[in-house]
Amino acid sequence: MADIQQNTLYITTPGTYVARDHLTLQVEVPVYPDDLPPEERTRENVSSWRKLSIPIHHLESLCVFGASTVSPPALDLCWEHGVAVNYLSLFGRFQGRMTGVADTSVTLRRTQFRVADDRVKCAAIARQIVAGKIQNSRNSLLRAARETDSLDDRARLEQATDMLARQIDHLRSVQIAGASDPGPSAPSSVPISEDTNITDCRPVDTVRGIEGMASSLYFGVLSLALKQQRDHFAFGTRSRRPPRDPINCLLSFLYALVRHDCIAALTSAGLDPFVGFLHVDRPNRPSLALDLMEEFRPWLADRLALTLVNRQQVGPEHFHHREGGAVEFTEKGRKLVITAYQQRKQESLNHPLLDQTLRIARMPFIQARVLARHLRGDIPDYVPFVPK
Repeated sequence: MADIQQNTLYITTPGTYVARDHLTLQVEVPVYPDDLPPEERTRENVSSWRKLSIPIHHLESLCVFGASTVSPPALDLCWEHGVAVNYLSLFGRFQGRMTGVADTSVTLRRTQFRVADDRVKCAAIARQIVAGKIQNSRNSLLRAARETDSLDDRARLEQATDMLARQIDHLRSVQIAGASDPGPSAPSSVPISEDTNITDCRPVDTVRGIEGMASSLYFGVLSLALKQQRDHFAFGTRSRRPPRDPINCLLSFLYALVRHDCIAALTSAGLDPFVGFLHVDRPNRPSLALDLMEEFRPWLADRLALTLVNRQQVGPEHFHHREGGAVEFTEKGRKLVITAYQQRKQESLNHPLLDQTLRIARMPFIQARVLARHLRGDIPDYVPFVPK
């Protein structure tokens, strides 16, 4: 399989302008005085400009955070070369995605829509997705238990892993009524058997309930994996829109980066990222991208967040506390996290299904293709990615 160079240009400075020069993107980044408040950072207050040129063939996608401008000729150049342009809020909320001519995998997408409307097939895929997420969450907590020096923390982490194991056991007992086989298979590290003893007229709802319980257990002890800065990054509960503390702000921003990569991967595979199986369809919600990223959250986003805090690369100075309780990244904080995320994606892991060592940047693309193969009927089940 050819190597996928997933080079993403992240535009994080408000007021940046992207133009076209033949086959190159010309990026003009404003430089503001250090003491200028964020709300006053407009083109009128720019002290100087930093300019850079990026050949279009070096890019896979473009991510624009906040109020910056991509000129029509630059958009046209991106579309000509299959470079998607993604727009996000300044703090990572996905707002829109612009691409050229839509992928013409009509047959695959029609199959995807039919499966999403089929209660049995939809539940079978959702169960595999949740199985991968819970196993990856459990592996992450097991690692934290091995690395901690506190006997009390280790006991609580191990107790949580035991409870997650019971959730996996519960998940395997959910009967997918009417399925052609007793239940979907999973990677050898996800202990789902073909035993079934629970009949549920809406099995996908049961799967969602198990996922919710497992997430509650996992986040309930996640702060025990912190070795440094526990006072500043205390984790009580998961909060979003807006995040209420620095650790939730960090997690939400990393999730936004993973979600972008999953949207790009699904689109490249010919799938519609807005029609999912586990997550309920809602307007402007990339449900399938949220499905795909579930198995990536614990070992990619959460683990990176813990590493940044434990190494004290991210600290209280990288966050703004707004009136009303919202917590947001500073510009320096956003750039730091994006850089760390891009570096992490260049590392390599073994893919159990392919038995190959590949860059992490490729994993969403491979999983999107595994899902596409399952939908086409080439393989019997969707197999989630569980790193060894």
